[in-house]
Amino acid sequence: MAKAVKTNVLRHLDAAKIPYETREYAVEDDHFDGKLVAGKTGLHPDMIYKTLVLTGDRQSHLVCVIPVERELDLKAVARASGNKSVIMLPQKELLPLTGYLRGGCSPIGMKKAFPTYIDSAALSQERISVSAGVRGCQVILSREALIALTGAAVADLCRA
Repeated sequence: MAKAVKTNVLRHLDAAKIPYETREYAVEDDHFDGKLVAGKTGLHPDMIYKTLVLTGDRQSHLVCVIPVERELDLKAVARASGNKSVIMLPQKELLPLTGYLRGGCSPIGMKKAFPTYIDSAALSQERISVSAGVRGCQVILSREALIALTGAAVADLCRA
């Protein structure tokens, strides 16, 4: 499959010589939904992950990568990250902090590297898909490559 327009994510993967594939899809509005992305890309929803940025009382910022159809458990994230509490980053702060818009946020290639946590559900997937850094494009790579590139810790981050 042809590679998408070069985003910062794809440049990082190329520089690290990590193999990947991209899937582009049309974005009609500001609504982002895992089932919608799965339907448009032909990917199984279990392999599509979303990137969420949070702030903690001990770590100023941290990144969580979780399955699109799951919900983040803030208490579990706090435990995994060594914080007493964590909250979602206000949306207006996402672009200035990470360089990414909502719906296009990727754990790869942010303006600054932040502690990153990937939900343990990823261990059941050989390859996972995350945003390629823009709305309407997913990048698929091996779970191990994503963990290594982001320096991520694997933990239970979602509600049961």
